[in-house]
Amino acid sequence: MRVKIDRELCSGDGICSELCPEVFELDDENKATVIVDEVPEDAEDACRDAVDSCPESCIEIEE
Repeated sequence: MRVKIDRELCSGDGICSELCPEVFELDDENKATVIVDEVPEDAEDACRDAVDSCPESCIEIEE
């Protein structure tokens, strides 16, 4: 599983990085970034929660 972020839509709420720090972090521009190529299997549920919780719906899962 992979994820990508539309940084133009990201408002920097940081919910994704709070719910799944193994996959997401906020950068210097206070925008979410994906820090892994593949989501670790043990982080998939947290990653899905982060995607579902994003207020801007700017995170997309690629199976």
